[in-house]
Amino acid sequence: MKNYKYIGLFLLSLSIVSCDDNSDFDPIPAEEVVEVALDINGLDFSKYISIGASFTAGYTDGAMFKAAQENSFPNILAGKFGTEFNQPLMDDNIGGLVFNGTAVQPPRFFFNGAPTRLPAAPTTQLGVPASGGPFHNFGAPGAKSFHLGVPGYGQLNPYFGRMASSPTATVMGDALAQNPTFFTLSEIGGNDVLGYALSGGSGVDRSPNVPENLNPANYGGNDITNPNVFASVFSGMVAALTANGAKGVVANVPYITDLANFTTVPHNPVPLDGATAGGVNAAFAAYNGGLQQILDLKNAGLLPAQVLPLLVNYDQAEVDRRQVNFVAGQNAVLMLDENLSNLTPINPGLTNMRQATADDLLLLASSSVIGTTVGGNPQLINGVTVPLADNWVLTPQEQASIMTATDAYNTTIAAVASSNPNIAFVDFKGVLTEASTGIMFDNYTMTTSLVTGGLVSLDGVHLTARGYALMANKILAAMDAEFGSNFTLATGGLAKAGDYPTNYSAALR
Repeated sequence: MKNYKYIGLFLLSLSIVSCDDNSDFDPIPAEEVVEVALDINGLDFSKYISIGASFTAGYTDGAMFKAAQENSFPNILAGKFGTEFNQPLMDDNIGGLVFNGTAVQPPRFFFNGAPTRLPAAPTTQLGVPASGGPFHNFGAPGAKSFHLGVPGYGQLNPYFGRMASSPTATVMGDALAQNPTFFTLSEIGGNDVLGYALSGGSGVDRSPNVPENLNPANYGGNDITNPNVFASVFSGMVAALTANGAKGVVANVPYITDLANFTTVPHNPVPLDGATAGGVNAAFAAYNGGLQQILDLKNAGLLPAQVLPLLVNYDQAEVDRRQVNFVAGQNAVLMLDENLSNLTPINPGLTNMRQATADDLLLLASSSVIGTTVGGNPQLINGVTVPLADNWVLTPQEQASIMTATDAYNTTIAAVASSNPNIAFVDFKGVLTEASTGIMFDNYTMTTSLVTGGLVSLDGVHLTARGYALMANKILAAMDAEFGSNFTLATGGLAKAGDYPTNYSAALR
């Protein structure tokens, strides 16, 4: 009973204190927000232009559409600069292009449990010029570095075709004709490796300095641009843009293999039960034995001399790497690998295939192929009994080609920026590397994960609107550091994460 008595006295004392009318406290004043005026430190934004490819255009969710263009990083920057900025806006928020009633570029993705193409017909007509010029955003989706100086490029690129001043115009020529006072030159070089990456390394790495690689006229659409070609083009663009005293910002190229298109599908997405795994292994028993037999014959000196050049690097490690072995549970996909020793002239049944490892990168689109049957035959299953084609996977060797070229491009970009006092430099490669584990933008942690990360859009390559806003802020910070402006400190000087979406509704048309 004593405990209850003391508790009652304690509660009584609290009620007496709380009811004391004589305790009069001064009100807590609201925290005063200090307004910081914007100081551009003499920068001239009266004619701002942006030059680049799909990132510059605002390409998002696998398409170009009006809302995404309005949330492009150049348009965000122009709003902070307080300058007029005309873009070749699409006619709708569906995305894609139509010609004679047929869609020739698909509509955008929306999220429907998975990235799904919008079930709607594009209304933007191929070949019809955009209204609202002269334009200031010269972002041409798909453009490689050397494309920006190609006469008549609008005949090859429908997006530049919508804003080209004439049938023979070049992107750089039209941009320079605007007499820019300030510019952004961003993501130049991204498409020089992206086509190769998105084709699973099916193009040619043109990095070796042989004559045919120094002439882009020899290139296929998925080839990696020679770094010397890139250096010449990029240096020339910056020299032309700054010749009359204009200032600008350049950004380097991230490792595109860090993007969700290459990191979402695991190397081992095939679930099998024990019986099925055993049946598949039985079907590959002769294949596995044939691999070992070739090596045994090589080591015994019993193979014809004419086939030995094919087996220079063929050893036990490769035999082991090529063994096909499925187990109960999750399994690595079966894939082709052109880097393996070519055994088919010796035994046509020994295809260049192996199971993937964690070092291989499967393209996002491969998820729609893995597990499907070939010709409706239930015995022929892609990624299990039939190897995935080369265009669905990036091997470590192909990844190395992409990274080596990217590093060379970035060396040029950094050198050009450091040697020109009119240029600010943005390390977008570093931003994307940080985002692979998480980068803060206001109160949001953004990553490169598909759908949930907030940075990369549903196509796995291009940014969300919020991602482009982050990119705009990184550019403004680089300008502050190089030119003495104060966008990062000024009231309203930076874009706010909450003002920009990470996805667009399917109802938006």
